[in-house]
Amino acid sequence: MIKDILDSVRKTNPIVHNITNYVAANDCANITLACGGSPIMSDDPEEVEEITTLCNALVMNLGTLNPRKLEAMIKAGRRANKLKHPVILDPVGIGASSFRQQAVKELLNTVDFQVIKGNISEIKTIGKKKTICKGVDASEIESITEDNIEGAITLATELSKDLGAIIAITGAIDIVADKDLVYIIRNGHPSMRNVTGTGCMLSSIIGVLVGANPHKIFDATVTAFCIMGVCGELAYNKIVEKFQGSGSLKIHLIDSVSNMDYKILEEKIKIEKFFKN
Repeated sequence: MIKDILDSVRKTNPIVHNITNYVAANDCANITLACGGSPIMSDDPEEVEEITTLCNALVMNLGTLNPRKLEAMIKAGRRANKLKHPVILDPVGIGASSFRQQAVKELLNTVDFQVIKGNISEIKTIGKKKTICKGVDASEIESITEDNIEGAITLATELSKDLGAIIAITGAIDIVADKDLVYIIRNGHPSMRNVTGTGCMLSSIIGVLVGANPHKIFDATVTAFCIMGVCGELAYNKIVEKFQGSGSLKIHLIDSVSNMDYKILEEKIKIEKFFKN
């Protein structure tokens, strides 16, 4: 799976339209390049439809949301759907304000998303709005652990069934699921939390991989999580070796992504696959 996904990226050099947040835009552009794609970061409603037409995938990130950017997301999302380009939603901070929640509701009502990626809190908020996150097993989860992972998996698969999108949950344990199939990935390092925008960068990596593999979106999303997790571990090992800090961690993370190949990934990934009954 991994080799085929990465080979397609190298052959395609997909163009990814990132409508992302201002805090992480530069890092998202650089991680897109490191992963083998080409980034476009346009967010003006006057041009996003034309820009998206040129691209292979669209990534929407709500980190620094405003009404103008929401308008751009809706326009770009509709055009991407018309062109059958994969669309990824990263509902950053959806629980922080009613404006963000209303924006996600509007996006879900107007755009078909192929991947929705967020932390457990963000995915829970979407689940509550869709009346899926009802049970104690899901609603009380604050972070994914071995003890509560079944509840998180149920939330992901039920939400996938309702929205028709792959649901990808980030955390110490990552979950990528559709209504039937679940991957659990146990890579990454806690130090990645000390670098702002690592989740946003993951969304851009997903954009690159699904843009190059539009008929293998599930496998591409899983591979993106594996890349980010393994590269986070490699970057942490580098800063320990060189007595460096979080600024260097980001640089080594991007370096590790740019040097990644399938042999390293297959050697270091910690992944489990099963079917949800």
